[in-house]
Amino acid sequence: MNDKCHKRTAIIGAGMAGLLAAINLKKAKREFMVFEKADSLGGTWRDNRYPGLTCDVPAHAYTYSFAPYAEWNAYHATGPEIKRYFEKVASDYGITPFIHFNTEITACHFQEASANWELTDAHGENHIFDIVIVASGVLHHPSTPDITGLDDFQGSCFHSAQWEDDLVLENKNIGIIGCGSSGIQIATALTSVANQLVHFQRSPQWIMPVEQFNYTEEEKQDFRDNQQLIDDIRYDKQYWDNIYRFNKGIINPDSPEMQMIEDICRDYLEASIQDPALREKLRPDYRAACKRLIYNWQYYDCVQNQNVFVETGSIDRVMASGVQMQDGTFHTLDILVLATGFHADRFIKPTSVIGRNGLSLDTFWSPRPTAHYAVTLPGFPNMFMLNGPTGPVGNFSLIDIAERQWEYIDQLLSIIHSGDAETVEPKISAFEDYEKRRIEAAQKTIFSSGCSSWYLDNTGIPMTWPWSYQDFADAMQQPILSEYDIRGAS
Repeated sequence: MNDKCHKRTAIIGAGMAGLLAAINLKKAKREFMVFEKADSLGGTWRDNRYPGLTCDVPAHAYTYSFAPYAEWNAYHATGPEIKRYFEKVASDYGITPFIHFNTEITACHFQEASANWELTDAHGENHIFDIVIVASGVLHHPSTPDITGLDDFQGSCFHSAQWEDDLVLENKNIGIIGCGSSGIQIATALTSVANQLVHFQRSPQWIMPVEQFNYTEEEKQDFRDNQQLIDDIRYDKQYWDNIYRFNKGIINPDSPEMQMIEDICRDYLEASIQDPALREKLRPDYRAACKRLIYNWQYYDCVQNQNVFVETGSIDRVMASGVQMQDGTFHTLDILVLATGFHADRFIKPTSVIGRNGLSLDTFWSPRPTAHYAVTLPGFPNMFMLNGPTGPVGNFSLIDIAERQWEYIDQLLSIIHSGDAETVEPKISAFEDYEKRRIEAAQKTIFSSGCSSWYLDNTGIPMTWPWSYQDFADAMQQPILSEYDIRGAS
């Protein structure tokens, strides 16, 4: 291979998407390095270690298509299990030696003269690459609530993604602020050990009931002996019917599919909560799926325990020994968990990214983060995003989404590696057309039906793929090359 075709790729992030990119590049015998800011791989499954952490996608569906796993302990896997899975995959595919741990990339600057990227890490070292794969993830910048007196609390107070591993939980008075997936899972896990648990819910969530059960050792052995049994779960018709039903519902809020989702969530609430007052506390005032649906199988049981109090009032301030409510109620606490989510609009930030002609990513992402078909950026040549802005969101496997995106990206990479192009980036006209159509469609989805959500950008527009799941799969099968500015062809 001549020097012109010998291209080096930097992968930013060693979570699920970064490992996927590395495995595919290694398989294609392409030179790459992975930069990881932390001391281990796993992304969100490394950062989040809270009790009760569970993926809401069936375990056998939350795996790479090329790396089935027979060792899952239950239908829905725990966070530690998932982290072990990714560590095993990285080891099995020989990726770990390519990862530079404790090496945060602080700057990515495109060099016009040489048509490559200069990356600077937190140690002050510079690295030159031809291609950059951004696999930094979405939910990794914790959002801390602006509550008066939060620093005055004398007990343990921390964000759910910064769990204090040695914390003694037994017989403690525990407060949990937030009722997204993390808050619901933590509350569910701690009701059995806490003396008193207060779940602060500014806005209760709709819950979709799902099943959960353990696999026996005999069943695991069957999975080891017969991969078809794993595929039967991964490609289960009911699982995919649910995905397509959900997708049809969110893009058409008036559809029968959306009505079915709302009926299931409402009926689950009505049938599960016996106390009418508690039931009304837990009833959201917005439509199901406007916020990300909670998939859970036991929260409604746990929240009815005598040691649990659901607090839907407004917090006045946090004090040394607990939380003061505006109505005068005071909750004495030993531990305060902030399950308050993440800044979902930052992605690779705070890394300084400067593209062609000095264009900064901050400028390009004003007023909202976006990318052409959720993958590429005009003005940022040879930079590709996995699970970036405007991609599909929902209760399905993001591994599947990333694999489909890789199929799209790899076809653009082939143009570069073949020597037929030096740089590839979407034309601004094509991107603007995509974004105009996307915004128009996004405003008609369930996400715009009237609620506050991390799906929304600063202007209230959903940062999502607003068309069908199949439309996304079709779009990722092949990039439309006429939409791309392909320069430096040999």
